[in-house]
Amino acid sequence: MRKTKTVYVCSECGASFPTWSGRCSSCGSWNTLVEDRPIKKSDGYQSINRNIPKPRPITHAKEEKHYERISTGIKTLDEALGGGIVTGQVILISGEPGIGKSTLLLQISSNIARGKKVLYITAEESSHQIYVRAERINALSPDLLVLAETNLEAIINVIEKEKPDFMVLDSVQTVYSSNLESAAGSVSQVREVSGKITEIAKSKGISTIIVGQVTKEGSIAGPKVLEHVVDTVAQFEGERGHAYRVLKIIKNRFGAAGEIAVFSMNDIGLQEVENPSSFFLSERPIGEAGSIIFPYTEGSKPVLIEIQALVSKTVYAVPQRKSQGIDINRLAIITAILEKEGNIFLKDRDIFVNVVGGMQIREPALDLPLALAIASSYMNKPVDEKLAAFGELGLTGEIRSVHYTEHRIKEAKRFGFEKILIPSSTDIQEEGVIKVKNIKEALKMLK
Repeated sequence: MRKTKTVYVCSECGASFPTWSGRCSSCGSWNTLVEDRPIKKSDGYQSINRNIPKPRPITHAKEEKHYERISTGIKTLDEALGGGIVTGQVILISGEPGIGKSTLLLQISSNIARGKKVLYITAEESSHQIYVRAERINALSPDLLVLAETNLEAIINVIEKEKPDFMVLDSVQTVYSSNLESAAGSVSQVREVSGKITEIAKSKGISTIIVGQVTKEGSIAGPKVLEHVVDTVAQFEGERGHAYRVLKIIKNRFGAAGEIAVFSMNDIGLQEVENPSSFFLSERPIGEAGSIIFPYTEGSKPVLIEIQALVSKTVYAVPQRKSQGIDINRLAIITAILEKEGNIFLKDRDIFVNVVGGMQIREPALDLPLALAIASSYMNKPVDEKLAAFGELGLTGEIRSVHYTEHRIKEAKRFGFEKILIPSSTDIQEEGVIKVKNIKEALKMLK
């Protein structure tokens, strides 16, 4: 009996190796090589029976039919996706276990089922479990079909027979193909399942949402090719102890990336929050040191978020640096800039920073408000309650410009903020806008 060839594939970059090693020599990631058994292909080129399209000038592409969009029934989610879900679009949604992914998708499926045929494929729960949840959130519809199946070939047969307009696969890591020997969730299985589902969705014009599980680091489990093969990647964020959830669009071929939709969790499911800024500012402390408002945006819709910092005398030999919602490496850089350029010595201080509500913020515009929050807590001097700030900090203390400046200023003024700190290089002259060149000038706002 011929032995099956085994290769080891990096789950981060997709590179393959004949033997296992602790580090991928292609991308440098540690402990990412997993066993894979590739499918043997026949030698030579295969004849193609279908009609091969001819290349055409790009100017003629305008003549093609425009994409039709399906409304999810949730206004803010439609806006985040660029106007709704495009026919044949494949969306990948990931998030921590228990954050509400299945609840949101069941609500979307119920809304779409009012006018179209929907197939909800659950590979993690039984049909009865889906029914119990749907009854609780009032998402029952006769055109919402539920299939509890983990075999890919069986799922494809049902899709061919039922011909749905919209379908959900929950989740891609629990579905397996009989053509592969590896277990469900392996690199080869995830690649095969996602590729087949995407191919069917595109060829038959079925709008599809795929649920992806995440690793303990928060990234999507499986090969990186999973994120490349789909049209849209969305990250579902939020803490279990908080009532809100944020759906952030990471990648979108049919709209702008960086858009967000905010939801509030209650007994009957997820309710959209049409004005997230007021939602996040509702419990803001007034007159307390270490708190500042940051106009956050990675898309066209800004949101006002409170950034908090706590600086206290350390009781340990090595001072602590803890962050929630902020990259710990960025916190270390901001601390070093404050010591070198702002003459704020933090070597014997514990520093704790937090994005209120549990959001994960990675954009550089957070640097300036984060530095001011830390300095405010250190000096025990509150930031003006009518002040908001944004800007990127360079290693020499200079404040650099960021994108969507006008959108941020407009949102801050809409909620009554009279002073807005922005980088001096920005070509904007408005009342209440204060331009600062470096961190030293910004720190004067606390004195």
